[in-house]
Amino acid sequence: MRTASVTRRTSETDIALTLNLDGTGRSVVDTGCGFLDHMLTLLARHGRLDLSARCAGDTRVDDHHTVEDVGIALGQALFQALGELRGVTRYGEITLPMDEALVLVALDLSGRGTLGWDLRPPTQKVGTFDTELGKEFFLALTREARITLHVRQLAGENSHHLLEAAFKGLGRALRKAVATDPDCADEIPSTKGTLGGPA
Repeated sequence: MRTASVTRRTSETDIALTLNLDGTGRSVVDTGCGFLDHMLTLLARHGRLDLSARCAGDTRVDDHHTVEDVGIALGQALFQALGELRGVTRYGEITLPMDEALVLVALDLSGRGTLGWDLRPPTQKVGTFDTELGKEFFLALTREARITLHVRQLAGENSHHLLEAAFKGLGRALRKAVATDPDCADEIPSTKGTLGGPA
């Protein structure tokens, strides 16, 4: 079973998160940030990941610490659950439409945390959620999961739709990348023999 459990406690957040890469898309999410809860539920459903995430954070200040720290915890769980990455497909991508929005998400389970971000939400907020926090979440997850991830806006003018497409796209791309490659089920998909990144 490719599963992981992460706890993260700081003066700003208290997080408990569990992840099953071989799930059915079930999620129980309560971060104290409604928009993030919605996005994580979509991520789990489209990635066929079972996800439980609870966070008590200093949202009286704003949602920044909660969003970033949940991204950190999810990235750590993904890294742990993948182990040595033996037999995985490694790469995943999708161009995902969400009404007028069209977002490309492509990733590599490379062992190197790199984010290429070109999402341009036209508003500063979706409800009470600061749209700039979308990048903060993806950046934190990318660093901790040690993946290469590109998110590119091809079309769109609605901030909610753009962010939703990015999270759904991440789920769909992850679903492809973590899937077992039946032709290489006992191999690490790298000529280096490892996907641990540069040592």
